Amino acid sequence: MMMKLAAKIAAVALLAAGSFAGPALAEDAGHCVYVQQNMFAGPFKVCEMPIDAAQCEELGKTDENRDAVHAAGACPTEALVGTCDKGATKLLYYEGDASGLEIGCGFQGGTWVNP
Repeated sequence: MMMKLAAKIAAVALLAAGSFAGPALAEDAGHCVYVQQNMFAGPFKVCEMPIDAAQCEELGKTDENRDAVHAAGACPTEALVGTCDKGATKLLYYEGDASGLEIGCGFQGGTWVNP
């Protein structure tokens, strides 16, 4: 019970830290696949869209994030845990506890969407 609560709190902390991508308005908007991690939670394999190459590079340097790769088009949907729809951007999770990630998504003003 305590482990699940700790995992949910960690996921909330990670999501509350939020994404720094914001809305992508550049011509080369696509998606960014990276490993999201900070001092509170992670690592989680995620994909954010829409996002341009410069924003993707910055995400890869934020907190303990790593392995950021930008590509054209939409994020892959295979092995999806869920999506935090933040309106202007969407953050797709491929790892993590869906219920904890859903709570954190709400703190970001997003809506959790199950696959």
